[in-house]
Amino acid sequence: TTANTNTNTITSTPMIVEPPANWPSNGKIEFRNVDMCYRDGPLVLKQVCFTVEGKEKVGFCGRTGCGKSSTMVSLFRIEELTAGQILIDDIDIATIPLNTLRSNLCIIPQDPVMFSASIRFNVDPFNMCSDSDIWEVLESVDMKAHVTSLPEKLNEMVAENGENFSAGQRQLICIARALLRKPKILVMDEATASIDMETDALIQRMVRDRFKDCTVLTIAHRLDTIFDSDQIAVMDKGKCAEFDSAKNLLEQGGIFKLLWTRHQKEHNKG
Repeated sequence: TTANTNTNTITSTPMIVEPPANWPSNGKIEFRNVDMCYRDGPLVLKQVCFTVEGKEKVGFCGRTGCGKSSTMVSLFRIEELTAGQILIDDIDIATIPLNTLRSNLCIIPQDPVMFSASIRFNVDPFNMCSDSDIWEVLESVDMKAHVTSLPEKLNEMVAENGENFSAGQRQLICIARALLRKPKILVMDEATASIDMETDALIQRMVRDRFKDCTVLTIAHRLDTIFDSDQIAVMDKGKCAEFDSAKNLLEQGGIFKLLWTRHQKEHNKG
């Protein structure tokens, strides 16, 4: 890249450099005074600051439109920042090639992505692993017995949108796909919103157990889903208003306490 000597363009695009081969080795994520907007709209993230240590499990909550999903949009660089920095293992992600950044982040979305192809392809779309690796991850997400019972086993075809599997099973296949990649950073974006409480609890337990060496960011609508996280980030009007353990946040009596009290009332009514 040629250096730009024009003093008017001092905020030019950062130089893009491949990070070290083992990046990220720790999975530490730092948001430093992050501002972000969609195109020319108003700021949806305002001076967001927090640090997630490597291997920590952090839950994100807050009312609709508070900035939970926008935080992840900025992490994946779907929208570039208006101001501030996001660092992963002390490297500014704005300096990392987009493909390298995204291939090192793993996301399990609310609607699991399923391909109209074999189960093997759905778990290992890039054909990087052996059958024994695939069986191993299917076993670790409690899907081995079900897949073994199918006539074609790993070669069984997945119907369009995965309709021959339940919502919970589709999500477990997506988790198996993520496990196979051995990511250092995993984002769960409302991943259990359309699943019953029992399967939700199973998935949370599985994520804690199987991704224990991984930094996990969980956006959740149900507060029970994230209650056991190491830290909880409470987003409010585009800012990170609170950041602490659930126990400490309840004692402090702020926004999280209000959300939790309302959640408990609604839950008890149901």
